[in-house]
Amino acid sequence: MSKKMLFVMAIANPSNPLEVFVPLSQSSVAAAMGYEVELIFTGCSGELAKPDFAKTIIIPAQGGKTAYDLIKEGYDAGVVYKVCSPMLALWGDDVISEVTEVIGAAYVISESMEGESVVFTY
Repeated sequence: MSKKMLFVMAIANPSNPLEVFVPLSQSSVAAAMGYEVELIFTGCSGELAKPDFAKTIIIPAQGGKTAYDLIKEGYDAGVVYKVCSPMLALWGDDVISEVTEVIGAAYVISESMEGESVVFTY
């Protein structure tokens, strides 16, 4: 049985807070349950890795918490956040402190094909 969960946020549009809420929430719960969890910011969701951007996304279903609040909660629960390198070309090298690694497309492909990870895409 796989113990690692890979959440790939690629098309979850930050302009729709509910699209952002689901993967941030589910990854946090999975980490709290003891699974090894990585969440990768890429595509239009990559903007969430920009400093201060996620603080502007209010999640109505969470009583006014921001996307950044959920990112911090996930980080505290053990979620490892990574950002895809093309995002840095779009939005600059400065990322939130919770992002621990910059990765390329080959990382997602190899993690998906190893057979050790369950991959969720949003």
